Amino acid sequence: MLPCLLALDTSTDALAAALCTPAGRWHLNEVGGAQASARLIPALMGLLQTAGIGWPQLQAIAYGQGPGAFTGLRTACAVAQGLAFAHGTPLLPIDSLQIVAEDAHAQAAGNPAADTLWVAMDARMDEVYAAAYRRTAEPAAEWQVTEAPRLWTWPALADAWVAKPPAAVAGSACTAFAERLPFGTAQRWPEANNRAAALLRLAEAAWQHGRGIRAADALPLYLRDKVAQTTAERLLAKAAAASA
Repeated sequence: MLPCLLALDTSTDALAAALCTPAGRWHLNEVGGAQASARLIPALMGLLQTAGIGWPQLQAIAYGQGPGAFTGLRTACAVAQGLAFAHGTPLLPIDSLQIVAEDAHAQAAGNPAADTLWVAMDARMDEVYAAAYRRTAEPAAEWQVTEAPRLWTWPALADAWVAKPPAAVAGSACTAFAERLPFGTAQRWPEANNRAAALLRLAEAAWQHGRGIRAADALPLYLRDKVAQTTAERLLAKAAAASA
C-alpha cells in the first residue's frame, strides 16, 4: 500500500510537486523561478484537495534539498519545514541532482546507459552543478553516489571528463555548455520529461528506507557561498570572455 507522501522541489526554474496516497499518485510540473514562492503553497493545497486528503494525513514531506538556485532552495526548505512543524510531519531531503538522474532513467526506458550517468546542471556564472550516480539492480533499485554533488567551473569539469569520459549525461548543461564540455559519445538527456514523477519516486524510496528527519534538522544544500558578482567582477568576466 502506498504511503501518504507530499513532495516539492523548486531548485530549478521549474516547480515540481507530487503526492501519493493509497488511492494513487498525482504530479504537477509548472513554471517556477520567481513565481515559485507565491505558487508553491496553493499548488500543494490543490494536490491534497484533488486527492481528498488533509495535511494531518501526510506521513512525510519530501523536499528538493539542492544543489540548485539559492532562492529556490530556501523556498522549498522553508515551506517544507513550516508544514512539518505545523503538523508534526517528518521530512525527506532529496538530492535535487538525483531527481534529474531519475527522470533521465525513466526517459531511457530500459537503456542500460542510463544506469551510470553524470548529472550536469547550468549553475550560471560559467559554473556547473554536477555529480555522478550509479543505479543498483532491481528489485531494490536506488541510486548510489559515485561523485558527490559539487560546484564545478566548466574547465575543471571538462578536464575531469577528458580524463574519464562519461557514458551518459543528463541535465541543462548539455545545452548550456554544449560547445564547451567534452561530451564525446555520451548519450544525453538535456530536458526533464516529468520532474515531479521522478521526485515522487525518490521520495517513496527514501520513505521505504527510513530516511526521515526532524523538521528542525532540515537544511538546504548550498554549494555556492557567493551567489552574485559585483559590477566590477562582471565587467572583468565580460572583458576576459571577449579576449578569449
